Amino acid sequence: MALTDSYIHEVTRRLPENMRTDIALELRSTIDDMLPDNFSEEDEKGVLNQLGNPVILANGYADRPMHLIGPRYYDVYVTLLKMIVPIAAAISLLSIVTKYIISYKPNEAILSFILGIVGSGFVTMLEVGMAVFFWLTLIFAVAERINKDSDQQPLTFNLTKWTADDLKHIVPIPKKKEISKLSVFTNLMWIAIFTTLYFYANQIVGIYMTIADRLTFVMPAINQEVLQFYGPFVIFVIVLAVIFEIYKLLKHQWTKRMAVMNLLLQTVSTVLSIVIIKNANFLNPEFITFISEQFNLTNWQFNTWIIGGVVLTVIISAILGVYEGFKKASIRL
Repeated sequence: MALTDSYIHEVTRRLPENMRTDIALELRSTIDDMLPDNFSEEDEKGVLNQLGNPVILANGYADRPMHLIGPRYYDVYVTLLKMIVPIAAAISLLSIVTKYIISYKPNEAILSFILGIVGSGFVTMLEVGMAVFFWLTLIFAVAERINKDSDQQPLTFNLTKWTADDLKHIVPIPKKKEISKLSVFTNLMWIAIFTTLYFYANQIVGIYMTIADRLTFVMPAINQEVLQFYGPFVIFVIVLAVIFEIYKLLKHQWTKRMAVMNLLLQTVSTVLSIVIIKNANFLNPEFITFISEQFNLTNWQFNTWIIGGVVLTVIISAILGVYEGFKKASIRL
């Protein structure tokens, strides 16, 4: 009976202390009933093989799952994970950019400043993603063990049993109408880059020359005082743009309402951009003189070709963005 003793030990050591004695007696009685008189070791092995793996048998007695998150909650868990992690990562990235911009010191090297944003942003997004993963997994693992319902049918997102009525709330999304998380993150990254360039344009945007074998910033292209004057309006548009990107992330597809919102946002941002660019003091006079001399331009030609070209580019870009939004929103199955 050495094999039987070992088998019972393997089962009972996985059980709570107060259950072990009773289960050991019950299990030994079951094995004795299954064995023939004058049994051999092979007979004993056959019976134990019928009873199966001690781990599975022990979990059956303890009535606890052998998985962290079972089929009942798995789909809801994965859906929430895909929804919450990108939003939390996006918010953390924006908070890091805002924190760096507010704490920027004029004597700080701009390259170090940008690398700091990229490095801290990546680390913070990773930390936030891991924290969300941990807590969400913990909540569902606890729910799995608290729930005593033996029904393991997967639940819907509303934590109810699936019925045919649930199909009424599902609309298949064509691939061309879908909004990818990558596109939203790319747009958020561009918003962060634009914000940095806008508020530190006098240190980043301008003429660079090689002096003593080093690329040196020698002349700003834009008058920072003009940008600062329109700063509150620009921040307002940036906040709207961030909210719109998060809204796209939640909706996951283009809709007519979203296309209209995109139209309004593009209109506001385009008008504001043109007002700023057309400001007579927008560009640094020294920069205008330098560029005019390099290309043999008059002031009229400079305003027509350079400023006019930028304004035209902004308008065309906005029109294409609006057209693309309505085009995707109108796609049907």
